[in-house]
Amino acid sequence: MAKKILIVDDDQEIVMLIAARLRANQYEIVVANDAVQAISKAHKEKPDLILLDNRMSAGSGLSVLANLRQAMDTILTPIIFITAYPSEKIKEEALEKGATDFIGKPFDANDLLGKIRKAFGERGL
Repeated sequence: MAKKILIVDDDQEIVMLIAARLRANQYEIVVANDAVQAISKAHKEKPDLILLDNRMSAGSGLSVLANLRQAMDTILTPIIFITAYPSEKIKEEALEKGATDFIGKPFDANDLLGKIRKAFGERGL
């Protein structure tokens, strides 16, 4: 059974690129375009992993992360935090709030896949 990944990003081009790459690697994809959808879909769809953008409409990725870490059904879900403005401060804050990993945009697709596999405890390529 394919692992389900929730992609949370308001940039449709990025969502399409990530989704295509993940589908090619046999992952099931669910998409949310803002913070409200992210929280709703995380609880409804029960993804195995969440790719969470920081800057988006209707709330920040950091607020979504904090919310998901307070709920019993998402407290242990691996969350890879993605941001176009990577800084040590944002990285530290994301990891403190419970992110599993962190990646800056633009990112290499193979690097992202490696982080996903690592979060799932799978071996690399």
